[in-house]
Parts: sequence; C-alpha cells; structure tokens
Amino acid sequence: MDWFITAFSWYLALLVLGIGFFPLTRTLFSSWIDHGYPFAKTIAILILSYTMFIMSTLHILPFIWLSIAFVTVVFFSINFVYFRKKKQKINFRLLIFEELLFLVSFFFLVCTRGQEASVRGLEKFMDFGFMNSILRSQYFPPLDMWYSGTAQQPQGFPINYYYFGHLTGAFLIRIINIVSSVGYNLILATIFGQGITLAFSICLNLIYLFEKLVLKIKKVNVAILAIFGLIGSYLVNLAGNLHTIYLFTKGYPNEKPIPFWEIFSTYTPEKYWYPNATRFIPFTIHEFPSYSYVVADLHGHVFDIPFILLTIALLVVFLVRSSIKKNKETFSKNDRFSWYKKLDAKYHISYAALFGFLTAVHYMTNAFDGPIYLLLVGICFAIVYGFSYSFLVSTLLVFVFFLLFSLPFSINFSPFASGIGVNCSPPELVALKKLGPFLFEKGNCQVSPLWMLFVLWGFFAINFLLLLVLRLVKNSWSRDRESFFPIFIFSLFAFGFFLILIPEFFYIKDIYPAHFRANTMFKLGYQAFIMMSIASTFVFYLIWKSRGLKRYVLKACFLVPFFLVFLYPFFSFPSYYGKYEQTPNLVGDSWLAKNYPEDKEIADYLNKHVKGQPTILEAQGDSYTDYNRISAYTGLPTVAGWWVHEWLWRGTSTVVGERIPDIVAIYESPDPERTKKLIKKYRIGYIIVSHFEKEKYKKIDEKKFGQIGRKIFESTNKNGAIYQVKPY
Repeated sequence: MDWFITAFSWYLALLVLGIGFFPLTRTLFSSWIDHGYPFAKTIAILILSYTMFIMSTLHILPFIWLSIAFVTVVFFSINFVYFRKKKQKINFRLLIFEELLFLVSFFFLVCTRGQEASVRGLEKFMDFGFMNSILRSQYFPPLDMWYSGTAQQPQGFPINYYYFGHLTGAFLIRIINIVSSVGYNLILATIFGQGITLAFSICLNLIYLFEKLVLKIKKVNVAILAIFGLIGSYLVNLAGNLHTIYLFTKGYPNEKPIPFWEIFSTYTPEKYWYPNATRFIPFTIHEFPSYSYVVADLHGHVFDIPFILLTIALLVVFLVRSSIKKNKETFSKNDRFSWYKKLDAKYHISYAALFGFLTAVHYMTNAFDGPIYLLLVGICFAIVYGFSYSFLVSTLLVFVFFLLFSLPFSINFSPFASGIGVNCSPPELVALKKLGPFLFEKGNCQVSPLWMLFVLWGFFAINFLLLLVLRLVKNSWSRDRESFFPIFIFSLFAFGFFLILIPEFFYIKDIYPAHFRANTMFKLGYQAFIMMSIASTFVFYLIWKSRGLKRYVLKACFLVPFFLVFLYPFFSFPSYYGKYEQTPNLVGDSWLAKNYPEDKEIADYLNKHVKGQPTILEAQGDSYTDYNRISAYTGLPTVAGWWVHEWLWRGTSTVVGERIPDIVAIYESPDPERTKKLIKKYRIGYIIVSHFEKEKYKKIDEKKFGQIGRKIFESTNKNGAIYQVKPY
C-alpha cells in the first residue's frame, strides 16, 4: 500500500493548493456555476511556479523548499485577505462532484502508470533530466544536463528548450518533497486529473451560460450540464480520431496506410495498433492528448494542457463579461475610442496583462503554443471590439505583456527554427532558395490525401457541418443574435481547421529531412484537437436541444463518428499497460535496478552525496537509447549527451560531434597527462565506469583513473564505479 499512501499524500497537497487559491479563482470565474473550482489547482501551480521562476532568475530567492513554502504562504494570505467573496452562494454538490472527478481521474492514471512506471523509452530521459537539473538548481536558468560547460565557460550552458512546464513539475516535486522518480508518474496523473476536470468545467459552463444568458432559463438542470461536461472532458482527454475504423479491418503496415474501404473485410480488433492513429499520414506526426497520456512522455505539449484549458476558460469569461458590459452601454458612433473608454482602462489593461501572461506561459512551456494562443486571443478581441482602434490597442497591449512576461526565459533561449519553409515550392522559387524568412527547398513536397485528412479530422468536420445546419434551421440557437456564443464556437472550428491546413502549405524548418513538416503538423494539430473537441461538445448540446425529426437525424450524424473516436482508449491503454493485473508500483527507476543495478547504485550515490551541478563523464550515446542515463537520473551535466537532441537544441551537429573524440580519449587514452588536460578542459569532477562505458569503449583504461583521481564508490556487483578527479 506504499504506492497508495504516496499518491494520496500527493493528492492532499494538491487539494490544499487548490483550496488556498480558490478565493482568487472565484473572483475570476464569478459568473460560472462552479466558480471555476477545478481551475484553482492549476492557477496555484502556475502562479507559484512562475513566481519562483522569476525570484530564482533574479537571484532573489533560491529554488528550495523553504523559499517555495514562504511564497506559498504569502499567496495564500493574499487570497484570503483580498479575494474573499461572502455573498456568493456555492453549489457544494457540484464542487464535491468535481473534486471526486479529479480524484478518480488522478488515481486512474496512478494505477495505469503503476503497471509500467519506468522512466525510460521514447524521450522520457530528456524530460526527466530537465526536471532533475531544475531540482538541482538554486538559481535559473537551469543547466543542460547533456552539454556541460568548459574552462572557457565554467558556468555551463543553460537548457535551450521550452522548460517552464518541467519547472512546474519540479515545483510540485520540491514542495511535496518526494523523490523525482516517483514524482514523474504522479505529475502525469496530476495533469490528467486537471485535463479531465478543466475540460468538464469549460463545457459545463459554456452550456450553463448559454442557457442563462441566451435561453433565459431561470433554473438550469445541473445533472444534464454535467453529462455534457463529461462528454466534453472525454473528447478532449481520451478520444481518438476516426482511425479506429481500422478496428474492423485487417489493419495496415506502418508508414504504408491502405484505404480502409479496400481492406474492410474482417473484424480483427486485436490487430489494431493504436500509435498508427498518430502517424497515419507518412512522415508526419498528428498526436492528441489521449495518446500522450498513454506513452507518458512529459513533454511541453503535455505540461501545457492545463494551462491551455485555463486560457480558453478565461477567454470565455472575458467574452461573457464584455458582452454583458457592451449590452448595457450605448456608444457614440463618432468616437472611435468610445467602446474602449466605456469599458475603462483598468478593464482593458487587466485582461491584456492576463492574456499576455498566459501566452507567455504557453511559449515558455511549448513554444508553438505561444503564437497559436496569441492568435486565438486576437480572434476573441475581434469578437468583442470588432476591427477597431480599440482592437489594435488591446492586441498590442497583449503582445507587449507577452514579451515582458516571457523575457526572463527568452534572454536565455535561442529558437530552433531557421525559417518558414514553403511546401512544394515551384521551381522558380526553389531557384531563389530564400526570400526573407521563407525557404524554398528542392524536394520538400508532401501533400496529405483528402481521405487521410478526413480519417484524422472527419469527426470535427462533421460536427462543423452540423453546426452550420443548426444555424440554418430555426431553433433556440437562432435567439442568440447578440451574444458571443455563435461566433466563438464557429471560431474554434475555423481556427482549428486553419491550424490543420497550415502544414499543407508551410512548415517550420528544423533539422529533420524526411519529416520536415512533422513537428509543425504535430504542434498545430494538437491544439486544433483540443479546441474543436470543446466546440463539438457544444454542437451535440444544440442537437440535443433541437426538436422534431431533425433531432434524431442530427443525433445519428454525431453519434456514429463519436462511437469511433470513443473506442480509442479501450485499445490504447491495454496495449501499453496490459490487463492491470499488477500491484501498482510508482518508482520510475525500478527498471534500472533490475537491468543495471550498478547504475541504480551510482545514480543513488550521486543524488545523495553530490551537491550542486559539477560535471560528470559517462558514455555518450544516440538519442532514444539508454545511454546518458546517469545525467538524466541525477541532473548532473555530462560532457555530451543525446546527439540528435543537442543538434536540434543548439542548431548544429558539431556541438556533440566535436566532443566525442575527447570522450573516447578520456576513457581509452593510455596517456595520463592528455587525460588530465581533457578533464580540465571540460571541468570534469566525476567519471563513471559502468556497463555502458565498458561496452562502448573497449580499450577503457580504468587503472588510469585511480592514478589521477580516486575511486569513491563501487557497486555491490563490482561492475560499476565512480572516480572523483580534479576538474582544474
């Protein structure tokens, strides 16, 4: 039961954080039936993490438990002193239901990860290494664990990646005071619980506000609202795409998709391979949250899910408040700034600052999300202000605040993109090669077949068409002439399809040749999936509210594709985690103790006895392998880590390539003096000799390390050792 006690203790800490920030949350979501209660945990994590990020970047407070506790107490005090609401009634039944929904969702992922808790495979080493480096940092920016400093740059090299999400994970590990190998899995469960409850709250309250403001229903049926909230929550977090139609076929080989109508002959669900739904179009990636929760990489796009839902929720709040204010005021047509003046400067600046802050968080967490949500904020501002001077001033303010709030991160971050590629450039442009930021590359031409796009996005396309039908047919929806609802739902669909179509024409240039548009499609499509899932839930509500024969026809049009997307997690989770027959184990390094016990002991020793971030030396290996496991599991920078990843982050393959011969020489050279010079060059403090080093460097001279340093640790099985050397 240790796993349960650990997980429940983590949950209680989250509950306390949420309660502590509920007064602020109630103020922000005062018009919502649940007062935005599920968002309290997310707001707490976001504000406290960002505050510690700023304090530690400015060297005001170190990133330690005492500082975090102090900042938490300060913000708790502010919440209960300045944001108390005495007159608002609270629907405690709904809040308790939402808390239970979080608890069930959280423990579902806890038990799921407990079947295979290994922090190993795909890019988990990268994510884990970032968090461990942050945990070792007292002040920011944190150091890159796979690219150590040199004698010329002894302070080391900062992580050149959007790591703010990882910082929020490290914040939770630090404040709850748990080992990071367990914390990794609890963080994923926390994000899942947030994703479920936040999407539930958004969908429930969209419908609640529609019924109160448009349909003028005095007493809403909360149970019905909750059902649609659960549907929306499922679509956002668990649903797949129409690719599950291959459940009823013989399937197809990877990278060679066959149209389902050509092989639709045998019902063989056991042959369905769930990752194909995210790699359906050759040489591309088109993931969605459900897949992310299964494979459990804590990437930026996963960390950003709760923050994205928070932004969408606050956009709804902004639209509702602005709509109410606008309907109460009469504006002079002769004064271009009348709308802006009537709402007063404080109103505009506060929302501009709020959305500037949130888009900065998106940028620091998952860089693509910054501009995506700047555009969505701009669309919502256009809904409120129209294309007026007020719109220009407001959007400019958002952008200024975006730059301001992201500045502490941006000054140490160099974007990976080297330009905007034009897909299938004509020969005349290829001859130019480049025009401003646009690149015209020969041979880079990939066009997605329409039927493949429909398999991926057909569910949302169908719902968009249903929305148009509902607008054309007279019903309760037609009463909504003045509110934001029709244009907002339409905008979510339109903007989602816009994001999907961008990779058909443009791509952000990175280092990958054949998969040149994969990252662009992945990052844009991920956000489109979330937005259109929320919009689709509202469409289904409108269908449910309609009357007559069309209600049943439209229901069928929704439910048939919904059934296909609904099926996805029933195959993906069991495929990855089995039949849930094991007692949960949340320790992410258990695999290391089993397969490489000497490395587990080495990592434990370094984590216990070595403070700060001195440089270690371990065998350098390729990306997606088990190499560089010690640096990942300790957060201690090594001379060179995963080659392709550092190539992407640093913009050139030479950053690792030029260091590899030196690493080989340190391990294999018989010359102690040359070894000392290289140790001094990279300021190495500890040299690891274990399974991977002996496997890769056949001529390893271990005695040499005993002569120029001293052996401070040897594993129980005698297969691993740590040598301490003088770095300078």
